Amino acid sequence: MSEVTVGLLGLASLLLFFLTGIELGFAMALVGVIGFAIIISPQAAMNLLAKDIFDVFASYGFTVIPLFILMGQIAFNAGIAKRLYNASYKFIGHIPGGMAMATVVGATAFKAICGSSPATAATFASIAVPEMDRYHYDKRLSTGIVASVGTLGILMPPSVTLVVFGIITGQSIGKLFLAGLIPGLIIASFFILTIYGWCRINPSLGPKGERSTWRERIASLPEIGFVVLIFLMMIVGLMKGLFTPTEAGSVGTGLVLLLSIARRDLDFKGFVKSVAESLKTACMVLMLIAGSTILGHFLAVTKIPMITADWVAGLALNKYVIMVIISLIYQTGGSFIDDLAFMILATPIFYPVILKLGFDPIWFGIIIAITVMIGVVIPPVAMNVFVVKNITKVPFNVIYKGVYPFLISLVVCAALLFVFPQLATYLPNLLMK
Repeated sequence: MSEVTVGLLGLASLLLFFLTGIELGFAMALVGVIGFAIIISPQAAMNLLAKDIFDVFASYGFTVIPLFILMGQIAFNAGIAKRLYNASYKFIGHIPGGMAMATVVGATAFKAICGSSPATAATFASIAVPEMDRYHYDKRLSTGIVASVGTLGILMPPSVTLVVFGIITGQSIGKLFLAGLIPGLIIASFFILTIYGWCRINPSLGPKGERSTWRERIASLPEIGFVVLIFLMMIVGLMKGLFTPTEAGSVGTGLVLLLSIARRDLDFKGFVKSVAESLKTACMVLMLIAGSTILGHFLAVTKIPMITADWVAGLALNKYVIMVIISLIYQTGGSFIDDLAFMILATPIFYPVILKLGFDPIWFGIIIAITVMIGVVIPPVAMNVFVVKNITKVPFNVIYKGVYPFLISLVVCAALLFVFPQLATYLPNLLMK
């Protein structure tokens, strides 16, 4: 058999392994090792397995992943998100749909120190939904916005998804973080506009809350200030070259931990819980990267990525049409397996295509991040919806009805990026030349 035939059979086997329920990271490693053994030799395959797994788990650069995850888990268990939500509510909770808008503002601020989408969805499902219930908000609005706003963690720094993309493609994580800022804020603004328009059409969806005094509003500002300060220290440090992404994760995690201890919001039990949850998630992500690395080396010897790049680049189609097709492939694949896992699987195949077509790789990373954002709230594998459903006990069909209006915001932002790619590339080009 030719190398290409072996590669195609390997990819088909990978889909079959997924149907058996085996974890994708292990499935990718198994297919990669067997395929490499067939094309090269069994001994070379065993050497590849040992080297790739050791390189991934021993890599200093990859420590950025558990650090950013730990920062988010400490913030989650210390109740920082709740205070951010309360501060936002004091400013806009008194207008129609204001509590839902406060959820968007609070979650956007929380994203500055938490790169996990499910963690944000779980946090605000526990905090915001009961408060909105108290003011008789429609379940479609309350659960839909919580599930949707959690997706901002995929796009806005410190996004674990962008970190993984940067590692896979060799792109600057600092540039990816900066590139995600403007699109993330645009999506958050669209979410607020959607809430406003929806509540204007049907005021019963989001009744007004209580109006806070200016004294209460001003008193709540330090809660936002602490988070903004930590976020700026990480981003400015990356931009100025004061520290690497890994050191930025260390600085951010240390500051969030010190803040939580100083305010007595986190005890030893909460810290141990944060570490345990972070290790579990980080090991899952690292195993996905290790499996993807092994599979990538197997695909490299089959020459499938290069052949695919040459074939796609030679299609008699506009390059933006090809980019839309690639995005739809990511979307379709992420509808059946975990979106982050599919991104890790597909990026080594399609990244050479993007370079061949002349697209900016930083821009491509943001497009893929938005594609993943859509994936975590649409069926069948809708992680954020599952999280909100498990916490609130609201039926899936109600949550999905609430999510669909906010999906428009994600699609519109993706369209804007196609028309105005500078929305993603302006800040990296300006601040990190």
